[in-house]
Parts: sequence; structure tokens; C-alpha cells
Amino acid sequence: QLQACGGGLVQAGGSLRLSCAASGRTFSSVARGWFRQAPGKEREFVAALSWSDGITYYADSVKGRFTISRDNAENTMYLQMNSLKPEDTAVYYCAASLGLRLSECWSDRKYDFWGQGTLVTVSS
Repeated sequence: QLQACGGGLVQAGGSLRLSCAASGRTFSSVARGWFRQAPGKEREFVAALSWSDGITYYADSVKGRFTISRDNAENTMYLQMNSLKPEDTAVYYCAASLGLRLSECWSDRKYDFWGQGTLVTVSS
């Protein structure tokens, strides 16, 4: 349903762009988001996007460095990550929700579909 890719190894200060292609029931999603989970830590919210109007939300830790966007024609979501830091190292997951309110976009329990995750490693 969701296929994430684009992770890799990058030096601090570098950039990566993650992609998340959707298929099946995820076509009906009203919002999609990115979460990440670092080793030994809980999964945390990164960014979310309203699919109909493109309104975006970001975690404070990534504001000004990461940009979430969409391509409606390709039904694909992106996460452009700039000025990467070692603390951004994590497995990044994309997710889609069929009905969350955007005020709830930070909660992983509000998402119905999850991609398999893509590893981002930022070296110092």
C-alpha cells in the first residue's frame, strides 16, 4: 500500500529526499505523514500533510530543515531533508490516514497504513 524509499548514509549537513508511493486503499487517504524511530527510542512524528489542500505540519525538531510535499498525479509523498544532523539518524516511515483531524496528525495511532521504513544514517 505504501512504499518508502530514498534512505541512505549521508554526512552531517547533507541532504536526502525520501519518497513514499501509495497504492490501493491509500488513494482515499486524507492525510499522510512521516514518522521516525531511532535505535532504542519510540517512534516520533516528523511531518504531515493534508492531501486535499497541502497544509503541512512539522515537528519542532525538523522545522526549517525538512519539507514535506506531494505529487497528486503520481500519488507520491516526499520528505526533503536538508542540514541533516546525526540525531536525525533513524528508520523513517511513511503513513496514511483515512480520517484523522489534522490537529491529531502527530499521533501514530491515527494512521491506518504504514510503509516498511527506510533507514537514514547521518554521520558526524
